[in-house]
Amino acid sequence: MERRKYYVYNQTRECFLSLGVTAADTIFTRLRGLIGRLSLKSDEGIWVVPSSGVHTLGVMVPLDLIYLDENHRVIHLVEHFPTFRIAPLRVQSESVLELVTHTIYSSQTQVGDQLLICYAEEMEQRLSRAAALQANVSI
Repeated sequence: MERRKYYVYNQTRECFLSLGVTAADTIFTRLRGLIGRLSLKSDEGIWVVPSSGVHTLGVMVPLDLIYLDENHRVIHLVEHFPTFRIAPLRVQSESVLELVTHTIYSSQTQVGDQLLICYAEEMEQRLSRAAALQANVSI
């Protein structure tokens, strides 16, 4: 069964980080993670929930790591984290995004940025509401 994909949007920088993140929110999916994957597409990744740290033991590709608090605010970043390593623990972290390398750089994501993580349908509704509010303000 195919797991639903989440969109990850940086509200602070007004850009998408990914359109294909899968939640690793069970014991099995957190243990499995990206182990054995030889490559990732540019919009792939996993969202490890809950998590205060991750590892790349058995992962064949380097990753960008984004640590988030309970409100999906960025609290720590690791660019180009190598394979077969244990990432730093951040006790205040509630979840960690594991994304393809250069995601942090290309999006200019920084500590303190606010992320929105939701399904495609919800993202469309939120962005439509925001556009409508913006149009009403500018009239």
